[in-house]
Amino acid sequence: MSVNPRLARLLEHPALWRGRSAARVPTWSTGYPMLDAGLPGGGWPRAGLVEILTPQPGVGELHLLVPALARLTGLTPARWVAWIAPPFEPFAPALAARGVVLDRQLVVRTHLPLWAMEQALGSGACEAALAWAQEARPRDLRRLQLATERGRTLGFVFRNLAAAREASPAELRLSIVPQGEGVEVELIKSRGGSRERIRMEIGGG
Repeated sequence: MSVNPRLARLLEHPALWRGRSAARVPTWSTGYPMLDAGLPGGGWPRAGLVEILTPQPGVGELHLLVPALARLTGLTPARWVAWIAPPFEPFAPALAARGVVLDRQLVVRTHLPLWAMEQALGSGACEAALAWAQEARPRDLRRLQLATERGRTLGFVFRNLAAAREASPAELRLSIVPQGEGVEVELIKSRGGSRERIRMEIGGG
């Protein structure tokens, strides 16, 4: 049965969710086939807010992002990647060794990470922005989600695992916890993503 072209375009809109299925959205591969297979669309959304919850910083979360950051900073022309209030100094040699273009990185030191994140996401000057913000209300996250749409930007917000009990307007929400020699990823909120926990062998980070 043929589908009306106008209806077909409507059904592909990223804001539309049809039960267990989701409208296809453009994505970037994470660089990890197991993770791609579990994420809706097969990767990180090209624009949207992703909330990553960890028991503490440095359990491997950045390893999940580096392949995508390498691809984004290799675009021509490439926009910035903003690191907002990171708890540790980004280790430039390790990033460069993984293919991340260093002169496209911008580190922002601030006591107002959510405000800085909103500016970075909505500016149109960034391919991606990463922010570490333990205290974030749903309305704060909603502003960030709207900013990703304005700037056509991918945003990652890192928070403590305890925030899993709170509501969030983020497009994608996942937790990362250490598991043996790697990490275990659980999709807390996704449209059409895996319901199974994903175990991955990666280094610390």
